[in-house]
Amino acid sequence: MKEENTHLDREHIKDLSPAAFIELTVNALKEQLTGECVMLGLSGGVDSTVTAVLLNRAIGQNLVCIFVDHGLLRKNEFETVLKDYKTLDLNVIGVGAAQRFYDALKDITDPEAKRKIIGKEFIDVFEEEAHKLQNIKWLGQGTIYPDILESLTADGKVIKSHHNVGGLPEKLNLKLIEPLKYLYKDEVRKVGAALGIAESFLQRHPFPGPGLGVRILGEITAERVRILQEADDIFISGLIENGLYGRVWQAGAILLPVQSVGVKNNERTYENAIILRAVHSVNAMTADWVQLPYNFLAKISNDIIYNVTGVNRVAYDISAKPPATIEWE
Repeated sequence: MKEENTHLDREHIKDLSPAAFIELTVNALKEQLTGECVMLGLSGGVDSTVTAVLLNRAIGQNLVCIFVDHGLLRKNEFETVLKDYKTLDLNVIGVGAAQRFYDALKDITDPEAKRKIIGKEFIDVFEEEAHKLQNIKWLGQGTIYPDILESLTADGKVIKSHHNVGGLPEKLNLKLIEPLKYLYKDEVRKVGAALGIAESFLQRHPFPGPGLGVRILGEITAERVRILQEADDIFISGLIENGLYGRVWQAGAILLPVQSVGVKNNERTYENAIILRAVHSVNAMTADWVQLPYNFLAKISNDIIYNVTGVNRVAYDISAKPPATIEWE
């Protein structure tokens, strides 16, 4: 059963100041959730973090946050995010569930199927954790407006099912609460700033809920995750070290389901291809590729090829949205 906050919709909130949105939303949440407990799925990103702080302001200790390691996070992200969240005074539980996601995704290559499987596994984990705690009635999510718009367009055609929208089961044992569902990403950041959330959280690049699951084209395996984690870590670390991270709205690496011939140490190789993606955007509905410096891209390419076992080719994506999307799946 899916129940939502009916006090607010896009038409009513689009012209509100961040402070007014916070006041209206917190009051609505207090009214709707009086005496009931909420489990919130955290991702480590801006949307779920702002959602957590909003809910915490409304219901305090009746909020329990769950951060799931689905095996598709960035390198060392599970440990880093859990450490970072301690500064926000949130009740956060970390759940290791990588193997169950790998098992569920075995032999699956269709991107829509992958998104829906990941969404289902998330819900299963949340419901299992809710059962352990016994008094959880609601599931909170950091869903934002572009998630909804892309999951179902006006003429009923799906662009791509976001795991937290199209991936939800029809019968959900927890009622659903999504206080940011009518905000765009730039608006979420402004609300977060008004809530006093540190810039280190608010300026993080968006990262998809299905994680590397939508950046690994083809089958997902632990080995393919390792390859992409290492390549992505080199790329993102390079952006930070060279002062480029703040000039980019979103960046990441993509692993293709193709191999190509190469040469390493005077020997023939037949290994994987990595695509680098970096875009400018405001609200994720449109985006353009970032013209990163050639010398930076050359260094990152060499660093990936010579330090990531299993990769011998790197390319840079220069596609805009539309006609492409930001993520490849």
